[in-house]
Amino acid sequence: MKKQNNGFKIGCIVVFLAMTIYYLFPTIQWNLEQRHINNMPEAEQIQYLEENRERLQSLQENSLSLGLDLQGGMYVTLEVGVAQLVLELAGDFADETLRDIINTAQQRAVNQGTDFITEFVAEFESRDPNAMLSRYYRSDAENITRRSTNEEVEAYLRGQVGSAVDRAMEIVRSRVDRYGVTEPSILQQGNSRLVVELPGVDDEERVRNLLRGTARLEFRLTPNAEDMNNARRQIINYFQNNPSQEADTLAAEDTVATQQTDGNPLLEVLNPQPQNQYVFGYAAGPDTARVNDLIAREEVQNMIPRNAELMWGAQPFASSNGLELFELIPVRTQVEMTGDVISEASVEFDPNTNEPQVSMTMDSEGARRWARITGANIGRPVAIVLDGYVYSYPNVITKINNGRSSITGLSGLQEAEDLVNILLSGALPAPLDIIEERTVGASLGEESIQAGFYSVLFGLVAVAIFMIAYYHAGGGIADLALILNIIFILGILAAFNATLTLPGIAGIVLTIGMAVDANVLIFDRIREELRAGKTLRAAIDNGYSNAMSAIVDANVTTFFVAVILFSFGVGPIKGFAITLMAGIASSLFSAIVITRVVVDYLTREKTSTVSFG
Repeated sequence: MKKQNNGFKIGCIVVFLAMTIYYLFPTIQWNLEQRHINNMPEAEQIQYLEENRERLQSLQENSLSLGLDLQGGMYVTLEVGVAQLVLELAGDFADETLRDIINTAQQRAVNQGTDFITEFVAEFESRDPNAMLSRYYRSDAENITRRSTNEEVEAYLRGQVGSAVDRAMEIVRSRVDRYGVTEPSILQQGNSRLVVELPGVDDEERVRNLLRGTARLEFRLTPNAEDMNNARRQIINYFQNNPSQEADTLAAEDTVATQQTDGNPLLEVLNPQPQNQYVFGYAAGPDTARVNDLIAREEVQNMIPRNAELMWGAQPFASSNGLELFELIPVRTQVEMTGDVISEASVEFDPNTNEPQVSMTMDSEGARRWARITGANIGRPVAIVLDGYVYSYPNVITKINNGRSSITGLSGLQEAEDLVNILLSGALPAPLDIIEERTVGASLGEESIQAGFYSVLFGLVAVAIFMIAYYHAGGGIADLALILNIIFILGILAAFNATLTLPGIAGIVLTIGMAVDANVLIFDRIREELRAGKTLRAAIDNGYSNAMSAIVDANVTTFFVAVILFSFGVGPIKGFAITLMAGIASSLFSAIVITRVVVDYLTREKTSTVSFG
């Protein structure tokens, strides 16, 4: 019989094994480094991490990533504020009737689990069957005019919602990537929800702010100081002369500010008169919500100039008596410019105070408008508002022609870096609300890894014992291929920067059984050939060739199923599919190439007595 020439097959095995070791080496080295660092004293850890920062970062980026269920981290479900978006799309046409319709539709959609746009249109038409939605929504770009039908406007709103969700996904992905999370998962769920998985994240509050911050940056002028002083005096007189149960109830709360006043939080805000003429008042943190309730009263709103509104400062400052107070700052309702004009943003440090600040550069159109605004308001403050809070309101000293500005009043370097991230990623088209949040602790991840490791180990040992007991030497060959198969799977995952998850480990366990199945088919065919009286070499040749079609059919079919799962599945299903595809590819290679090379080597002599059971 013609002697087998396995040179090419051996070369393929060596190359495949070398590539596997190459891609797995960073993972092995990264785990050794982690153990080494954990055994160091804290002071040595800090020094070692600083000296080897780039090398360790490179190792982590190139090592096999673990999923949320193995590494720990955060699972967050976000929902795009469709109701707020629909209100904003109406622009200046929005009135109290539209707001009431939107609120009713939103409540019904939440209670019944239905689509908001459907409920909104139904509620609108139920109040007046002859009314036209085009009264509120007109867009030349979308061909929505005053004569458009309700169906056309509904289609327009759905298109805007879909675009907002897509844009929100892009922005969230950009923010997460800038944050530095390894292998995040960001998927759309339904019509208006995003599911975000962030492995290895431990600063939960920072992530919440990063995900839901709308980044609505606005530049606003401040109203006339004398008009606001008059409004302050009117409001003080109103609450002094018209005590209300609402104010008394609010004052009854045991807060820091109300312990030192006559009982009315709003009077504590307005008395004594603030030293800064552009500040309306001050309040301690626990009192800001109570003050908001009092200011929202219709009588109080009527005393505030029509072109002005009150906003809180973003950061507190320490008063002389040790209280942390927030400024209540009046700004004009008209927005002069938005953050759309920002082209660059970076963290800098104030040369005088060494405090971090965010420096912003505007595009050409923004620079032109900024020059006009600052040139016309020299000596007056311009408020920089982000997400409804005033971060700073610097006085304009001179006309600014270069389109540069800065945001000060930040709590620290971390907030400045996150703010740059948000500004560079862009503003969200609609608010994002966190409707579900789960945190997977690191200890739970370690337990999952341990359970997964034992499941693979026990499955491997059980199969190995069975194969040796049933197929003798042939079973030992299959076990060798099985061990290499698992190593190859991990190597493939590392090479393609895939993430190993708990369902992925389940895929490895399944692959163990599938890899053995191929060898079972081959060895049983070899047995049949030996019973038919053929020589060992002839039985091996016929066994491999006759079993090949069944092996390929079964594995290719399963591979296509895994591709479908990967294409349409999410989360755990996708992790399972990735591992299954890698396992099928490596198991085919192991069964067809590796075991054949080993069998040919052991039976190269005519006197060989290799047993297949």
